[in-house]
Amino acid sequence: MTGTRLDTDRIRAAQQVIAPVFQHTPLFRCEALDSALGCAVSLKLETANPVRSFKGRGTEMVTAGLAAAPGPRAVVCASAGNLGQAVAWSGRARGLDVTVVASHLASRTKLDRVRALGARVELVEGDFEPARERAQEIARRDGIRLLEDSLDIETCEGAATVGLELVRAREAGHRIDVVLVALGGGALATGVGHVLRELAPGVEVICVQPLGAPAMTLSWHRRQVVTTATADTIADGVAGRRPIPQVLNDLLHTADDAVLVREASIVAGLRLLFERAGLVTEPSAALGVAAVLEQPERFAGRHVATVICGSNVDPAAFRRWTG
Repeated sequence: MTGTRLDTDRIRAAQQVIAPVFQHTPLFRCEALDSALGCAVSLKLETANPVRSFKGRGTEMVTAGLAAAPGPRAVVCASAGNLGQAVAWSGRARGLDVTVVASHLASRTKLDRVRALGARVELVEGDFEPARERAQEIARRDGIRLLEDSLDIETCEGAATVGLELVRAREAGHRIDVVLVALGGGALATGVGHVLRELAPGVEVICVQPLGAPAMTLSWHRRQVVTTATADTIADGVAGRRPIPQVLNDLLHTADDAVLVREASIVAGLRLLFERAGLVTEPSAALGVAAVLEQPERFAGRHVATVICGSNVDPAAFRRWTG
């Protein structure tokens, strides 16, 4: 495929680098959701691993490269929590010093887990964007590796191995007409989209983002970077305001559509995943279900697969959302 930074051969090679615990995650038909959503539904469960999200696929790639290269054995990143946990886990396994910069608004549950995995956490005022700027400052000051999720191609190609597994399941007879992917920084969406566009072009790839944090979706539709002044959503894992130009270009070549969903639909999706599938998920993981709830006619009669991208959720908040 031309036009993107991703390479399918490198994505296949990534499977030899990523720890097995992050790969070959379950994909299963969830018939209990069919009646509620009006279509056949399959769930790709990216939460059954030590960091409870898909992020480990990308951080394994980054930390493996860093550990094999000369220079400081240290890395810094900005994170709302999931990336930080994944970097901490992968970095600890390779003897790296890890610093995670986060907003003071970030989930305490996620940050406590980052610390438990041995990483240093620095909090900043504001939302994710000041955290990103602070991580860049630390990297320049200390001369260490800055891991920028989605901008670093390793994170996209690591996440793209999810797409390889979907293709393999489809080739084995698992019907998939459309894949719904949560859209934040773009690593998962561009990675999965690239693989499906190249190896299963008949599958539609739809990215889903909260209405309260629409920057990447607006950028996709306008075909240029659109920034927003705020990001207001319970789906903190996808709450960016400033899309990365290189990632947007990748997304323009790999996604068939990008849609926005309301907060009420995200909460309804959380409830359905809990009540019908027995899954405790974070709001970002319910975006695909929310999209079907808002446009049932679009998916009627089709087989929909959605990536359950994370389950790092505050227990008290989850209880409020699910009743």
